[in-house]
Amino acid sequence: MQLLDANKLGALGAMIRDRTESSLGELSPSAAAVLSMLHFKPGLTTTELAEVVGVSQPTAVRLIDGLERQALIVRGKPEGRVTPLTLTETGHAQVREMQALRLAALDGLLSALQPDKRRHFVSMLDEILTGATTSRA
Repeated sequence: MQLLDANKLGALGAMIRDRTESSLGELSPSAAAVLSMLHFKPGLTTTELAEVVGVSQPTAVRLIDGLERQALIVRGKPEGRVTPLTLTETGHAQVREMQALRLAALDGLLSALQPDKRRHFVSMLDEILTGATTSRA
């Protein structure tokens, strides 16, 4: 029985991934993560972004170069050997759009539940996430 439960959880995870990836538009998941991080924590450096997003330093540089070419981020004035990065207004707008599309997709999944079952499901999710998550901040 536990294998069936785990399989259902895996199926839900795949469904969530499929629905949320469409909110990224042309961006890779890593590029979207870089934009989201800079939206909430402007001024991060390439090294900090690489660590938080979980990519190598060279990959982060390539991501940042591409996002800069798309006019979604700008490099600030170098501070010693590091350069802070910030989003352009277009970059902030992209993140807001991604968030809205992602939340709408996820809400669509939850809409299958009646309000009382949804509250119970969310409560159980809180338990699972508390037990399985470590902070990246």
